[in-house]
Amino acid sequence: QVQVVESGGGLVQPGGSLRLSCAASVSIFSRLTMYWHRQAPGKQRELVATITSSGNTNYADSVKGRFTISRDNAKKMVYLQMNSLKPEDTAVYYCNARRPLVGGTWADYWGQGTQVTVSS
Repeated sequence: QVQVVESGGGLVQPGGSLRLSCAASVSIFSRLTMYWHRQAPGKQRELVATITSSGNTNYADSVKGRFTISRDNAKKMVYLQMNSLKPEDTAVYYCNARRPLVGGTWADYWGQGTQVTVSS
């Protein structure tokens, strides 16, 4: 079982920055692909950023150049640095850990989410 816990959300003015943190309590953290998703009120959950076990990253077009995902395998943490925040970034942000299983399948584990509100 993998426990995933996010932190770091809050209220920030447009143009400001926040850093979200995600802790995953599992010994094989370095093998996990980690994701940040977000869900705004009345909208579907969307994938924001991905970081693979080898450190490759990918971003949604809406956040490219503003958000940076990173990981610290020694601390079993993944981060989302969010700069130049816009009101449309307001959402609950979720961390997701994907654990590879035998046979090419995987198991997904989710945190409880952290609220990010961008408003003046």
